[in-house]
Amino acid sequence: MSDQVETLFKDRLAVLSPESFTLTDDSGSHIGHAGSNGGGHYFLTVVSAAFEGKSRLARHRMVLDCFKDLIPATIHALSITAYTPTEL
Repeated sequence: MSDQVETLFKDRLAVLSPESFTLTDDSGSHIGHAGSNGGGHYFLTVVSAAFEGKSRLARHRMVLDCFKDLIPATIHALSITAYTPTEL
């Protein structure tokens, strides 16, 4: 994964003040798949106090809002796991 991709995710997630996040690029497993539009496939785990009291769906929406202008051109698929610090 390029440093640019990691920086992009870090910058976009900053609004959630994450304690940590891990990003895995799975794009290589999807080369040539129909509908991918050249965008990447990523697995994201993010830990943030901003998720406190939020449902799983609300957490996913919060994360997706950080990237909505990049889907589907830059990001084709994003698998999200979102935790509060107390859930770890």
